[in-house]
Amino acid sequence: MDWFQLASKKESRMIQMRRYMHQYPEPSFEETWTHNYILNQLSHLDCEIESPVGRNGIKATFKGKENGPTVAFRADFDALPIQELNDVPYKSKNDGFMHACGHDGHTAILLGVAEIVHEHRHLLKGNVVFIFQYGEEIMPGGSQEMIDDGCLKDVDKIYGTHLWSGYPTGTIYSRPGAIMASPDEFSITIKGKGGHGAKPHETIDPIVIMAEFILSAQKIVSRTIDPVKEAVLTFGMVQAGSSDSVIPDSAFCKGTVRTFDTELQAHIQNKMDKLLQGLALANDITYEMEYIRGYLPVHNHNSGYEVVKQAANEMHLRFNESELMMIGEDFSHYLKVRPGAFFLTGCGNRDKGITAPHHNPHFDIDEAAFKYAASEFLKILEIENVF
Repeated sequence: MDWFQLASKKESRMIQMRRYMHQYPEPSFEETWTHNYILNQLSHLDCEIESPVGRNGIKATFKGKENGPTVAFRADFDALPIQELNDVPYKSKNDGFMHACGHDGHTAILLGVAEIVHEHRHLLKGNVVFIFQYGEEIMPGGSQEMIDDGCLKDVDKIYGTHLWSGYPTGTIYSRPGAIMASPDEFSITIKGKGGHGAKPHETIDPIVIMAEFILSAQKIVSRTIDPVKEAVLTFGMVQAGSSDSVIPDSAFCKGTVRTFDTELQAHIQNKMDKLLQGLALANDITYEMEYIRGYLPVHNHNSGYEVVKQAANEMHLRFNESELMMIGEDFSHYLKVRPGAFFLTGCGNRDKGITAPHHNPHFDIDEAAFKYAASEFLKILEIENVF
């Protein structure tokens, strides 16, 4: 079967669906319109539909005639609270929200693959499950809720992709084992004693102590972790005070920790807390730290990775081994329960000016990438003996 030809014939349809969804982005856990749109597209196909799965998810199953394997594919469909700055006909109509991470493309691709499976359902030897997931962008994410509600029941293997503007269109990237990190979040409040800026000796300045903490925390990664191990500690927000001549009572910061294993994760959290304990003892301050452990790291199973690689090579797509990525993805929870793999589909194109990174108001997708992702999914079904 020429899967690339079939995917190419479906290209305009996938682009149409993506552009329509792009105009009506909805934030995580509030995707009512998008949920209903997906349901409407699936209602025309010969599949069993379960909805809602979890809070707002959808599961569509195409059953074959034989007692073959069951392979699942997943797409996410939430958007981000970003004001779009692209001047395109399909620009977001929902003020303050934008599909700035490609989830509209993920969903359009899977809907296109579902239509192709529907058109060739008489050839199915096994079963194909399509999982449309809400709430990927905000922890705790939608994947675990959907798993708890049975979306992986009877599923043997699961695969997913992420469109990636950092890689050129026509490429497929993946790697065995760890590919994406665990994205933890933390927030810290240091409580001192405010007062007049001209009399700092009568205060306990939380800004100076916060600055000391931030500088000292940089040594956790650089001086307490083996250099060959991957870890990131980033402060993304610092807030304190409202006047140039007033020392405030408190200072606040937020940030993220990215790691690939739980021991390193616990080590960094523990070291941060010990630094704060020391500062509290030395400076007579109190503090509050909230540390939220993020999604599990995405770990591809070797068997799933080999299928992704084989599919790309047999489709004559440009396959490359991905670098380790410090981004997070709750697809990791599916791979904790079932074997499979996650891969990246390149969607960047310098000639078309599509180079903006994800979560950026200028982010866009080279829609020519859709047929490559769709054909990769279809070839995976063939290799897994579903077709």
